[in-house]
Parts: sequence; structure tokens; C-alpha cells
Amino acid sequence: MATKKTTTSPKKKAAPMKKAASKNKAITKDTIVSAYMEYVLMHEKTPKSVYKFAKQHAMTEAEFYAFFGSFEALQRGIWTAFFDHAMQLGHKNPAYVGFSNQEKMLTFFFTFFELLTANRSYVMFALKEHSDMMKNMSQLKDLRAHVKEFAGTLINEKNEEKSFKILKQPVSVFSEGAWLQTLFIMKYWMEDTSSSFEKTDVVIEKSVRAIFDVFETTPLESILDFGKFLWKEKMN
Repeated sequence: MATKKTTTSPKKKAAPMKKAASKNKAITKDTIVSAYMEYVLMHEKTPKSVYKFAKQHAMTEAEFYAFFGSFEALQRGIWTAFFDHAMQLGHKNPAYVGFSNQEKMLTFFFTFFELLTANRSYVMFALKEHSDMMKNMSQLKDLRAHVKEFAGTLINEKNEEKSFKILKQPVSVFSEGAWLQTLFIMKYWMEDTSSSFEKTDVVIEKSVRAIFDVFETTPLESILDFGKFLWKEKMN
């Protein structure tokens, strides 16, 4: 069974977004994202006007709109940046190309949640900004598409290894399952109070093992193991 030791070392590489660029530096997508996240953390609210936000960060509205059509698009873009960065870090590991699909999924989740942890204050604000949970979740729309596409690629690779069509699994079902798994882990991470979020690491490993065992149609042992862990956590 794959463990965290087979993945990249995200704790050494994952870091909060850098501060906004100075007036002498060109405006880029990253500098806008950094400025936005810093604004949110300093003011504990989202900016109301693109004009004022741009003025405060030495950029023009045109420079902002060159990268994002609205603050809502920027919010979605931040989650896409988390995903892209996690994937880039995973592929930087020379051993990644030889990983099993389960190890690739573990690498993604471990790295992705290290990035969320490095930016926890922003993430917690973003996911709790509105009392209406659906409004908070709307910013995850693009992230959902990326996670499902990544999971779908892994599923297609596994299906190609199977000789009989009847043994092949529906990509849409399992890619959606991977997204629901992401949401489940995210909720657990938000409520995790263990040091260095060690319990979230356990949830990641057990849940990834469970979903891959389901894919291989030998789910009983891992699902029971995962269920016992969650029950123990709830009782404690």
C-alpha cells in the first residue's frame, strides 16, 4: 500500500502566496491573486469595487480585467492556482512518472492540502464567508472540473489495463466520486485540530485506498477500515 513517503515532500515546497508586487513591477495574474488574498486577510472582507481595489494596488482596471472578468472569477482562479501548483509539484518529483495511479492520487491530495494549510486563513475565510453554503461552494466550480478531469485520466488508464469491457468502470461515476472525496477531506481538514493536521493525512490515505479498492472491486476491507477510523474520530 502506498504511503506518504512515496510522494513529493510538499511541506518543504508549499508556501503562502507571495505579497503583491511593488509599483515598479509588472502586473501579473499572480500579483493580482496575492493582492486580493492579502486584502481579504487584512480587511476580513472582500473588496467591493474593482476600481478601488486596482487603485489601492497600483494597477489599472484594464490590467485587472486582462486576467479576471470579476472578483468571482478571481476567487475561482485562486482554487485553480492551488490545483495547478499541486500538480506541478507532483510532476517535479523524478519518480512521479513511475507512480501507480493510487500513488499519483495520494501525491495530489497530500500536496493540495499542504497548499491549503499554507494558506489556511484565506481558505477558511473563503469557505465561510457567506451563511449560505451554496454561495461559498460556487467558487469551487472550476476546481471541481479540474479534479474530475485528473481523476478521469487515472480511471481511463486503469480501464485500458482491463481485458473485458464488463470489468471497466464508468469514468463519470468515479470522477464524480473523486470530487465528493475532495469535498469530504476538505470538510474534515477544516475541522481538524490535530497537530500539523496529522489526522487529515490519515483520512487522505484511507479514503484514497478505499476509492481505489472500490475501483478494483475489492472494497470491503478498506471501506471497513475507513469507517472504523471515522467512527472512532466521531466518538472522541
